[in-house]
Amino acid sequence: MTAAELHIEAVTLTAGTRQLVHDVTLMARPGETIGLVGPNGSGKSSLLRAVYRVLRPEAGTVRVDGADAWSLPPRQLARTLAAVVQDAPAGLDLSVREVVAMGRTPHKRLLSGDTTEDSLAVEAALASVDAVPQADRPFDCLSGGERQRVLVARALAQEPSLLVLDEPTNHLDIRHQLEVLTVLRRLPATVLVALHDLNLAAHYCDRLYVLRDGGVVASGTPRQVLTPRLLAEVYEVTAEVAVHPRTGRPQVTFLPEDEPLPGAEA
Repeated sequence: MTAAELHIEAVTLTAGTRQLVHDVTLMARPGETIGLVGPNGSGKSSLLRAVYRVLRPEAGTVRVDGADAWSLPPRQLARTLAAVVQDAPAGLDLSVREVVAMGRTPHKRLLSGDTTEDSLAVEAALASVDAVPQADRPFDCLSGGERQRVLVARALAQEPSLLVLDEPTNHLDIRHQLEVLTVLRRLPATVLVALHDLNLAAHYCDRLYVLRDGGVVASGTPRQVLTPRLLAEVYEVTAEVAVHPRTGRPQVTFLPEDEPLPGAEA
């Protein structure tokens, strides 16, 4: 598997008369982990939907390794791109292992059985998200956090060169948040992930794009982007940003509303 290059160029998305995203340009180089951050309603999920072909751009292009993602045959795109969305599917009368095995579909011929390679990929994906103990349980009987880990495993079993995730740490406890993001960080793939937790984004992402009201207002490394001034402007909160003594990454601490902005410093 070779990591893909993703280029979102001047993308605008609408829903009826409402503009969801306007003129967004984003580049993810092969092997990078790129984070999308911003307040609710900023356009993060909409932009991801344009990448995994649920919401067609009104203007602009989404290119994967130079090819227009919206022009590729679905099966061909599925061999390159996997997505984990926020809303877990319901009504799947399948075991956890069977759900994860769905990730192998793009690599198989119609009506063909599972190969040894398929089985190994499924078991490795289950193990990577600590879901082996649940492998034979019905998917619909799992908790929200367990389902989320299974859906991540399904995407991993797909062995994509581009992985798109919308809030993959939702419903997960702290341990599993860290485990899932560590797995993603180590993949030989390009990762585009929307995250609410800025400290997780700072630790696991190579670069961040900050969205507000459907547009990119800042981009760069976590250290370049996560400043008290930007957090005040975008999130309307008072925050301090320090350098973590062990990781060297930015560490954001939010302060009560009655605390003054620390020197209004950048």
